[in-house]
Amino acid sequence: MHEDRKLFCFGFGYTALSLARLLSKEGWVVTGTSRSTDRIKKLASYGFTAHLFNSDRPKVQSTNEFKTYKYFLISIPPQMNGDAVIQSYMDIISKLKKVVWVGYLSTTGVYGDSNGAMVDEKSPLNPTSNRSKRRVDAEKAWQASYKTYGLPIHIFRLPGIYGSKRSVFNQIDAGRHKVLRKPGHKFSRIHVDDIASALSASIKMPKPGAIYNVCDDEPAPPANVTKFACHLLQIIPPPEINWEKAKLTMSPMALSFWQDNRTIDNSLIKNELGWALKYPTYREGLRAIFNEYYNKK
Repeated sequence: MHEDRKLFCFGFGYTALSLARLLSKEGWVVTGTSRSTDRIKKLASYGFTAHLFNSDRPKVQSTNEFKTYKYFLISIPPQMNGDAVIQSYMDIISKLKKVVWVGYLSTTGVYGDSNGAMVDEKSPLNPTSNRSKRRVDAEKAWQASYKTYGLPIHIFRLPGIYGSKRSVFNQIDAGRHKVLRKPGHKFSRIHVDDIASALSASIKMPKPGAIYNVCDDEPAPPANVTKFACHLLQIIPPPEINWEKAKLTMSPMALSFWQDNRTIDNSLIKNELGWALKYPTYREGLRAIFNEYYNKK
């Protein structure tokens, strides 16, 4: 292993694990934090080490090991009282002398509602939910670390994430799938493995201060995604539900995902880093999941 190929992930969740698996094939050592001991045990079964970091354990026990890392990923969402990594570790990370790359996973929710119009990295931020407002604050705080400490921050704005063991197929298996029709409303999405390849491309070609949208090439209504999954499974999709009827029984959380309608421009990261999508639309992504779990020979 090259001594520089070490990544520390604050938040070793679904996306970080996909990146860890990709980088480990190239000889990287990846470790990080998790908020649960069960998750740490699960990560160990995959061959990765993680430290406990939550409200009860606000500091990783051995912060000296940070000195051996030049690459950091932050995938912990900000809480109501702010960004936990900034609060607990900025005083340590900002003093490290040889940090090459810090990646922060944000959300395209920071753009708010554009009435379906396309937004890019230069579009104004106009978040409509409290979750997205906290993301904007966190982005600004990490950008300030670049200006104040020279920390090489890279911000990645992500839409809805899907992939192996986390897709519309899980909803279908649980009998919770619906075909909700809201004319003119589309969502951008991204396969988790394509996030990993985008992060890997940035790690290999750092550009401190960069902000990238990371999404696939075809925003689409969720109804289309559900119908395609049903097609692959050769089952009849449920009847369409009109939006005006559906919203009457939705939880506030579910409604919040439908209050913004925007499409995302992903051309910047393609042009700057030469990033190419493995799954350019939901069709390729769902077909790969289908072949992995449902079409085994």
